[in-house]
Amino acid sequence: MEAFLDTFFNGAVLARYAPSILQGVWVTVLLSVLIVISGIAGGSALACLRAYRIRLLSVLIVIYADIFRALPPLVLILLVFFGLPNIGILLSSFTVLYLILTLVLAAFAEEIVWAGITAVPKGHWEASRSTGLGFTQTLIWVVLPQAVRIVIPPLTNRAIAITKMTALGMVIGVPDILGQATTAQSFSANASPLMLAAIAYVFLFLPLVIFSRWLETRFAAPGV
Repeated sequence: MEAFLDTFFNGAVLARYAPSILQGVWVTVLLSVLIVISGIAGGSALACLRAYRIRLLSVLIVIYADIFRALPPLVLILLVFFGLPNIGILLSSFTVLYLILTLVLAAFAEEIVWAGITAVPKGHWEASRSTGLGFTQTLIWVVLPQAVRIVIPPLTNRAIAITKMTALGMVIGVPDILGQATTAQSFSANASPLMLAAIAYVFLFLPLVIFSRWLETRFAAPGV
């Protein structure tokens, strides 16, 4: 037990590196907030554009969504971070991680929101149009409110899954929780910083998981 505590809960190591890991927490929080806002907004906008059923535009949106859902985010991160400098485009590691995870979340969000839009009965569209509402007005005021109720649980779950991928920033030097913890572990030759990082992730994401579960229950059935 003493050896276990010294390896994973070394007080001196934890005290020394806790401030840097705390800085990593703020980086992770900032990244997560930016990714969730941008990704969901972008995906929702693409789903709405797809609702107009403009053939070329719809095909391009589907291609984008399929590619970014199929490729591993780590591959995209490495490709952009190490590839773009070869053509003279230099982006910080923070920016690369933000852009890639935002694009990945937007791809998933587009498909989720699109599924919600298509789940709204065709009769609701027709009834709204018969009252004199235009297509855009029907989409915004009639269809989307119904679709939101359907897509909130899966969209929340996907957003949590993508934001946890901020840990991938470690491979390109983003000073997030895991990045700071692995650096501290290398200098201290002790696993305590990694254990502290794990605890930080639990405190950061467990409330979101619980909130997601509540949303899933809350929106499971109309009128509940």
